[in-house]
Amino acid sequence: MQEQKMTWGQALKVYLKPRVLTMFFLGFSAGLPLLLVFSTMTAWLRDYGVSRTAIGFFAWVGITFSIKVLWAPVIDYLRLPGVTRWLGKRRSWMLVSQFGVALGLLGMGSLDPTMALTQVALLAVWVAFWSASQDVVIDAYRIESVDTELQGAMAANYVFGYRVALLVAGAGALYIAEFANWSISYMAMAGLMGIGVITTLLIAEPDHQSILDRAEHFQHEWVDRMLGSGEHGPLKEWFVKAVACPFIDFFQRNGRFALVLLLFIGIYRVSDIAMGVMANPFYLDLGFSKADIANIGKVFGFVCTILGSFLGGVLVVRYGIMRPLILGAAMVAATNLLFAQLATIGPDIKWLAIVISADNISAGISNAVFIAYLSSLTNQAYTATQYALFSSLMTLPGKFISGFSGIVVDAQGYAEFFIYVAILGTPAVLLATYLWWRDKRKTAGAEPATG
Repeated sequence: MQEQKMTWGQALKVYLKPRVLTMFFLGFSAGLPLLLVFSTMTAWLRDYGVSRTAIGFFAWVGITFSIKVLWAPVIDYLRLPGVTRWLGKRRSWMLVSQFGVALGLLGMGSLDPTMALTQVALLAVWVAFWSASQDVVIDAYRIESVDTELQGAMAANYVFGYRVALLVAGAGALYIAEFANWSISYMAMAGLMGIGVITTLLIAEPDHQSILDRAEHFQHEWVDRMLGSGEHGPLKEWFVKAVACPFIDFFQRNGRFALVLLLFIGIYRVSDIAMGVMANPFYLDLGFSKADIANIGKVFGFVCTILGSFLGGVLVVRYGIMRPLILGAAMVAATNLLFAQLATIGPDIKWLAIVISADNISAGISNAVFIAYLSSLTNQAYTATQYALFSSLMTLPGKFISGFSGIVVDAQGYAEFFIYVAILGTPAVLLATYLWWRDKRKTAGAEPATG
């Protein structure tokens, strides 16, 4: 986490590195399935006359993405017969996951929801499972492919590709369904998974064998500690190596301070996530038209998010991770005060553009920097499992708190709600500042020993 010193020109050139460029295509592959088992799928079901009650149950498909940490150890540890020998540890799982998503989408496109709703539901879970698995392995590949200082740029390109995929799977799929039909739309989306397949076949496998060799001694040590030095059953030994060791490693490396790190991961995005569910209702209640929300909130907001993500990546290269981490937390919290101001001004289109641009640029910066920070916390011997834990934890508190957002708005109004959400972001700013101070002090203390 040591801070870097580069010129702005050198920082911008990181986006021309081949492995950084490939993250756009892997991000596209990761983002494409998401809406096809969420909002796009619900539009398809409703268009076929499926009841709203039945459609509501399909929201449970999303639980798959929240529990991916449960099978991340399998992805980290299990070699796929034949495929791993050919492509390597990460690319083999990446390719299998992409084919799993594509086959699921083809299956969904071949069904009529009014005649086979159960089959559609099962295939949606299948697509979500392989999509979440792809997320796990792409995150692991991203972390293992480059050094820490390039993680911000890798995250920015990943977000760019992911966002483009959301547009394609959202608006693009709806356009195809409008001018053709839903079957062709889903089959076209399955075909676009070929972008990820081709990228997987072209990229190089990260060199992580030396790291795995060092981890093997650590794993054997803990197998002996937990199971004894005699003969062990293969299932018990696998559990210790693949499931227990990633968590033991994280707590052993960080000691009791690991709890502080997990707390920070949980609260960093609370301010951002807690307000998100109220954004569109706020715009509508304030008097903005759906066209205003689409043009400024979605299209203009998309551009601002991408701009913020790329800026976040450059800041990480230029200044290291810690100072941009503080900046991102402060900006996300502060932009809620702009929402509070907009609530008192009313439906002013210029103010809406200011608020949207500030909010999305801030979110882009904070997301890119935070992904880089989480990546720096992982041990590359257990990348998939540890990062899956972090990525699940980082959204959980915010999602829980957001469930109470409507109660606060109904009781006190939008302006007060956004002020409260801004205050919710304060602990993240303070803790990020403490982590920066601690990292700086730790680095300064190590300097004499290296001289």
